[in-house]
Amino acid sequence: MSDLNPTAPSTTPGTTGTRAVPDKVSLDGLEERWDAAWTAQGLYAFDRSRTREEIYSIDTPPPTVSGSLHVGHVFSYTHTDVVARFRRMRGSEVFYPMGWDDNGLPTERRVQNYYGVRCDPSLPYVEGFVPPHEGTDGKPVKPADQVPVSRRNFVELCERLTADDERQFEALWRHLGLSVDWSMTYQTVSAEARAVAQQAFLRNLARGEAYQAEAPGLWDVTFQTAVAQAELEARDYPGAFHRVAFHRAGGADAAEPVYIETTRPELLPACVALIAHPDDERYQHLFGTTVTSPLFGVELPVLAHPAAEPDKGAGIAMCCTFGDLTDVQWWRELQLPTRSVVGRDGRIVRETPEWLTTDAGRAAFEELAGKTTFSAREAVVNGLRASGDLDGEPQATQRKANFYEKGDKPLEIVTSRQWYIRNGGRDADLREGLLARGAELDFHPDFMRVRYENWVGGLNGDWLISRQRFFGVPFPVWYRLDENGEPDHGAPLLPTEDQLPIDPSSDVPAGYTADQRGVPGGFVGDPDVMDTWATSSLTPQIVGGWRTDPDLFARVFPMDLRPQGQDIIRTWLFSTVVRSHLEHGTLPWSDAAISGWILDPDRKKMSKSKGNVVTPMGLLEEHGSDAVRYWAASARLGTDAAFEVGQMKIGRRLAIKILNASKFALSFGTAELDPALVTVTLDRAMLAGLADVVAKATEALESYDHTRALELSETFFWTFCDDYLELVKDRAYGAGAQEVSAETASARAALGIALDTMLRLFAPVLPFATEEVWSWWREGSVHRAPWPDAAPLRAAAGDADPGVVAAAGAALAALRKVKSEAKVSMRTEITAVTLAVPAALRAGVDVALDDVRAAGRAVGSLDLVEQDGEQVVARDAVLAEPQPKAAQA
Repeated sequence: MSDLNPTAPSTTPGTTGTRAVPDKVSLDGLEERWDAAWTAQGLYAFDRSRTREEIYSIDTPPPTVSGSLHVGHVFSYTHTDVVARFRRMRGSEVFYPMGWDDNGLPTERRVQNYYGVRCDPSLPYVEGFVPPHEGTDGKPVKPADQVPVSRRNFVELCERLTADDERQFEALWRHLGLSVDWSMTYQTVSAEARAVAQQAFLRNLARGEAYQAEAPGLWDVTFQTAVAQAELEARDYPGAFHRVAFHRAGGADAAEPVYIETTRPELLPACVALIAHPDDERYQHLFGTTVTSPLFGVELPVLAHPAAEPDKGAGIAMCCTFGDLTDVQWWRELQLPTRSVVGRDGRIVRETPEWLTTDAGRAAFEELAGKTTFSAREAVVNGLRASGDLDGEPQATQRKANFYEKGDKPLEIVTSRQWYIRNGGRDADLREGLLARGAELDFHPDFMRVRYENWVGGLNGDWLISRQRFFGVPFPVWYRLDENGEPDHGAPLLPTEDQLPIDPSSDVPAGYTADQRGVPGGFVGDPDVMDTWATSSLTPQIVGGWRTDPDLFARVFPMDLRPQGQDIIRTWLFSTVVRSHLEHGTLPWSDAAISGWILDPDRKKMSKSKGNVVTPMGLLEEHGSDAVRYWAASARLGTDAAFEVGQMKIGRRLAIKILNASKFALSFGTAELDPALVTVTLDRAMLAGLADVVAKATEALESYDHTRALELSETFFWTFCDDYLELVKDRAYGAGAQEVSAETASARAALGIALDTMLRLFAPVLPFATEEVWSWWREGSVHRAPWPDAAPLRAAAGDADPGVVAAAGAALAALRKVKSEAKVSMRTEITAVTLAVPAALRAGVDVALDDVRAAGRAVGSLDLVEQDGEQVVARDAVLAEPQPKAAQA
């Protein structure tokens, strides 16, 4: 029976030698006190001497350090902490680090607004630079008012601000009670993280999995950077259909015009073909012929492709390089020429293209050169009106346009040189391999698996990993410059792995000197940085020491758990699977726990972009961290949950009740944990019910169903308080007897065992209240105590029926109802009563009748009769005359 006694009880009632049961219990201040104690004790420090089989490792999400955490973070990170605490109590050595995702666009934008600066790589470094602002109360500084600074100065400001944010984040996580080993934090732009990302990239490059290509890609004109497929958002955007005439080659009078309908007439000079569906009878006679574009006079082929939509618009479309992703598909599959006219700045290029050969066409283009796409559209439409090639007026519509998830303007498709990693978008064998990895992974809940499969199955290109930004992990690549100063992209200069991390903008490749940078015959560094997911996809390798600590890596990888949100399955989860599959030939973890979203009162997802988030520190201070954790743990994985302060209030009431019920259970002196002392049937029945709860809660937590485990534990606890405690109170006190009877010893031992067990059941969800109570009577920490085991509880319970407690509780409730209806004190004695008991409850009431009598103060005759109903009913009750208060005292 030693499992019921994992740590020896103190010899002094209610103390551990340093703390005693307080006269008045309170939740106030528990977070600060226990966080300090846990830190001093190194309670959650990871023991790296343990073997891989003994370790449970968690790939903790590194929150983006770009402002403040919100209540959605508290929600999902609580789920992870419940798992970590449970696994630790189950005997695993838990590897539970914390990272900070501090690279990329969000940090840059925050630095620009916070300090009022912008990066200009052409400027020299300024020693001791003082930014114009130190915080702007959340108001963005207009670009025109931002002070330009060198890249090095800008990166220094990024590092300064993220360091401040990380301290605030850690303080909040500690207040929430995350059982993280705070000596094992990392940053995604630290030297180690940069080295890991660069080493993985160099290995991808050596194996042919990474490559560079000049190709059409999605481009955000505001942030001046390429955008990956995973970062797209399709949004409604106002536009207009324009019905435009193309003429058959040979002149406008040779045949009827061919009309197309387009929302982007400004791309007419980039048109390379007209395309219709091969089965569309309207255009069969045109396939293989040519037409001439209006205004610009370029001869274009009319081609067939199955991606054309006969029922959309005129059923025939112009293919421009590039208006949308369908244009890219047609361009690639039909091997069409490239005639791009939109530059990276979102404006029409200033140089007249060589494919415009007519005087009229060149003159028309000169009217557009340098204009925004909006202004160019107006100019083209006016030209079409004047030429008679616009049939009718534009018809307003709402069209779907692709946006960068952080952008405000529709994306353009421009041709540029970018880095890619193969991800199955163009490789059927790799796609199948990644789908097989998804099938190996245990998703919690399992229905989230389809999101992974749909994403992998729908990929249409490789993973674009380069970004035209400043604060991030640079590509460890230089290029030779020829005699004309042009870079040789086909033969990049690479560092060795032992030289990493490197910054090609300041470091020099082997065989060159610094004064050869940027001059003909010299070299130039790659100007781009890696997409944030290209680094974050390596979090298991970064935190596990893949590059510098192979001993640690072997102990924690492949990891056990990836907890994360559902919205980044396509990005973080998938990209991590890709990197692990390519580098290690395995999954990065065995299980993925997917949290749902937090919804505001209008049932809308909470997010920073929507402006409907709630910052959590105020909630934690107002309701207590245990209460907020209770609300979070009440929601199942993968299920969206409403933000409910009412649920937090319920959690606070539960935490306070644990303190009060524990104080009562510890009020009889030394709390015994010897199951041999439990001899009374009611006490054994309570332990039998508790054994069932332990077994089912354990099974639920093993299956990542923390909500079910909490429901079971909480339901039992309230029944324990409302029924069992009231039933055994008098027997536990012993009626003032000098010597402790066997019946009293049974009650006290049962109370001690139940308290010991329930504190451990609640510990993963309510770490502060349970630790507080544990400290009143036990050595060590409840969070290092073993998880309760149902077997010794069942042995202590013997053949007792758990239903006895409910039956006796129903009988007591019937007696109390009599007094409540008579509006007298619950201490009023009942001198005679008949209890009508359902047959199913009769045996339970019989065996607990002495406790029912004592708790109900039934001092006279008490007759039991069976009845057909479902409720216990008290009949013919006679109440004693109320005593004066002095007499009662």
